[in-house]
Amino acid sequence: MARFVITSTGTDVGKTVFAAGLCGLIGAEYWKPVQSGLAGNVENDAISAARGDAAQPGTDRAEVERLSGARTHPEAVLLPQPLSPHRAAELAGVTLDPAVWTPPDAARLVIEGAGGALVPVTRQVLFADLFARWQVPVIVVCATGLGTISHSLTALESLRARGVPVHGVAFVGPANDDNMATIGDLGRVRVLGRLPLLDRLDRDSLTAAMRAAFSAGDFA
Repeated sequence: MARFVITSTGTDVGKTVFAAGLCGLIGAEYWKPVQSGLAGNVENDAISAARGDAAQPGTDRAEVERLSGARTHPEAVLLPQPLSPHRAAELAGVTLDPAVWTPPDAARLVIEGAGGALVPVTRQVLFADLFARWQVPVIVVCATGLGTISHSLTALESLRARGVPVHGVAFVGPANDDNMATIGDLGRVRVLGRLPLLDRLDRDSLTAAMRAAFSAGDFA
């Protein structure tokens, strides 16, 4: 079974684009349990349980479909405010129950968390805690520039401290061989490859870039 959780060192690193690219590369399905940042799309600015099988505009799920053509699964919850899930849920006046979130039963599956590994789902549960419960191998998406060494090593240590299986790290950004090698060495982790920033981001360009940068065999 090729099942992976995709997390990152923070926001805007390129996690969703990499997740879409990985779905295309290995023919995986996609699931993101909680999506925040839908103000204006969710009626009455309240939490919305995902209904039906259609991706909501503006979601990471919709972007993954656009970039990969993969089959995607509905989110457990959609939250209007572009905040950490714990705070977005509080502002929506609801309580999240991540204990009932179970990954879809798919032989090939890419699961995307929200932001970095230590983003709080609730005030008691972090995404890393969910990953530890699921025991699905995690890929950490890392930037290549200044600050990435500390951010990446912190994420790796946080995951391992909870007994989360780490499959490797994937980089997104301009080439920086020393940063990548340093993270691989100090983090004792497999460097899977680097996805460059694409001038044109669509399904064809992402498919070509992923095939050039990563080996499907590393995700078997």
